[in-house]
Amino acid sequence: MSSYCDFSIGNEIHGPYHDRVHGYPTDSEPDLFERLLLEINQAGLSWDLMLKKREGFRAAYSDFVVDKVAAYGEEDRARLLDDPGIIRNKLKVNAAIVNARTILAMRNSHGGFAAWLRVNHPRRKADWVKLFKKTFQFTGGEITGEFLMSIGYIPFAHREECPVFAEIALLNPPWMEIESSFWE
Repeated sequence: MSSYCDFSIGNEIHGPYHDRVHGYPTDSEPDLFERLLLEINQAGLSWDLMLKKREGFRAAYSDFVVDKVAAYGEEDRARLLDDPGIIRNKLKVNAAIVNARTILAMRNSHGGFAAWLRVNHPRRKADWVKLFKKTFQFTGGEITGEFLMSIGYIPFAHREECPVFAEIALLNPPWMEIESSFWE
């Protein structure tokens, strides 16, 4: 089975994301929101396109500051749907705004998005998918799985022989806290 590592290492577009972002655990709310937003927008499209538009997303969505995106209104929706630097899909734009509001609410209910993730850990992927479908908009199995893999909550972001795997292992991502049989 091929892996992201197989074609990312040394690749001009994928290499930097593979080497410094993918699979690395984070509690940063803007980082978590960015990864969720990019995974949602990738649905039906290529990851290559998402990485090429990553800076466009950053600019369009206020550096992924949840408070700002949660406050977006109709003018902002229209601006986003007219922005060639991002994916101009009404359902995905609406999901970004609604999901920002959901994350904002998590501050009151759990102390934030990172805390919400921690309190729901560990879960198998299928259980995460159910929870994400109940909590967020536009999050199916693939989107949820890729998001959780990208932030270190489920394994397999990197092959064990990938040099990045060893770097991430030193950070003790959440999935490593669980017996390996849990993931089988």
